[in-house]
Amino acid sequence: MVIKPKKHHRRSIRLHGYDYASGGAYFVTICTHSHKCVFGEIINGQMALNNAGQIAEHCWTKIPFHFPHIGLDVFVVMPNHVHGILFIDDYSVGAKNFSPLQSGQRPRGTSKTIGSVIRGFKIGVTKWMRRHTYIHNVWQRNYFEHIIRNEIEWDHLREYIINNPMKWECDRNHPSFWEHTG
Repeated sequence: MVIKPKKHHRRSIRLHGYDYASGGAYFVTICTHSHKCVFGEIINGQMALNNAGQIAEHCWTKIPFHFPHIGLDVFVVMPNHVHGILFIDDYSVGAKNFSPLQSGQRPRGTSKTIGSVIRGFKIGVTKWMRRHTYIHNVWQRNYFEHIIRNEIEWDHLREYIINNPMKWECDRNHPSFWEHTG
């Protein structure tokens, strides 16, 4: 395969120069490969987890055991994605170190970043799925994250996560959205 830099280059969605190991709160969304509904279904506005969904939920709740510097807030496992709020180090809102790293300054180890936490979560779910189902490509590449900057934003995101199952039909992750957009 010939690599064409303009066609095959993926632009990073991360905030350039931001230390993703710094304390603060983060909203994350992790989607399944091709937006396939592998974790269960929505019934009467409630998420009904299947076995894979129960494993995803279990792996999410175990994040602080594998990453003691991480705290969990609200989260939801949906049919084809997971939304959650994670904290690093302390439970305050907002980016503590929003400025880029200074020249010569090294970032903290990658094992304490949001990326390493999400990678660990994805690995745990993927291992179970590969052992117990026919699904081998569980996740989309990457994930969405948002640095929560204040209490108003935090409350809005909590409400969004909690109400996500009730609004499934209108969700951009709903399969009907992807059927029409490819």
